[in-house]
Amino acid sequence: MIELEVPLGERSYPVVVGAGARHRLGDVLPDGVQRVAVVTQASIPVAVDPGVDHRVFTIPEGEVGKNIATVERLCRDWAAWGLTRGDCVVAVGGGVVTDTAGFAAAVYHRGVPVLHVATTLLGQVDAAIGGKTGVNLPEGKNLVGSFWQPSAVLCDTEVLATLPAREYRNGQGEMAKYAFLGVDDLQDLPIDEAVAACVRCKADVVGSDEREGGRRAVLNYGHTLGHALETAGRYDLRHGEAVAIGLVYAAELALRLGRIDETRVAEHRAVVSAYDLPMNLPPGVDADRIIELFGRDKKAVGGITFVLDGPSGVEAVKVSDRQLLGQALEAIA
Repeated sequence: MIELEVPLGERSYPVVVGAGARHRLGDVLPDGVQRVAVVTQASIPVAVDPGVDHRVFTIPEGEVGKNIATVERLCRDWAAWGLTRGDCVVAVGGGVVTDTAGFAAAVYHRGVPVLHVATTLLGQVDAAIGGKTGVNLPEGKNLVGSFWQPSAVLCDTEVLATLPAREYRNGQGEMAKYAFLGVDDLQDLPIDEAVAACVRCKADVVGSDEREGGRRAVLNYGHTLGHALETAGRYDLRHGEAVAIGLVYAAELALRLGRIDETRVAEHRAVVSAYDLPMNLPPGVDADRIIELFGRDKKAVGGITFVLDGPSGVEAVKVSDRQLLGQALEAIA
């Protein structure tokens, strides 16, 4: 097992990576917990035993079920069961589960502890780490949420063998991002070490900027277009697939802003291609609609904001030239 920590002072918490990590759940429950609400989806073939009285609550599949109605249903079911602040929520699943259950835990009784047992590659390298929780609106992805740090995260690499090929690649879309955030030779590492390397990178960023006041924005590399594509296409693309396209788009936009050269753009394409992820816009995408959605992104404070590569590395940059935005979209059409 590889044991890491998200450094947040008194609120620091462990992240355990390795085959069978889910069996450590009883060891990381907060002291005194008597009951656990396990939140998962019917399709997830992973069971956990917290070692205390527990009940399983299932939520709908996919991003379309990641909404306020699902949060309300969870909170009402917990209330009917009698869940209290002295109890705990355990999210078992991928990013949809940890985002939704984490947000419900944040608002139920104004906050109950939550732990994440991440069962997908995307959840393990990104979604379960860092305390961002939230749900979607028809107008955009993750527009309602809160920062609510888990008590612990268990990344069981053993369960990755249960993932369909497309779901595994979905996680690789987030892994591709880390190749541009300082994680070297990621594709050459064994899976436990690769997951741990991504977690270590994210934990360092979150520890320095928990609520995205500055540096944490780099973790959204590729996400501005990615989220817009997910919203416009009603989630026909998986998140990691959309982020992969977003990484190539961000490189093309950075090129047109004079921040990087063609060689660096080719590096982005090579990394995304090596994971067998898409690099081009899906057919029929409305460029005007996509640019409109850029303006609804959570980073868009005082104007459209992108995370872009450049001489000083990846950083947040405001972009006001709609013509350049359109030209970069044409480059990946």
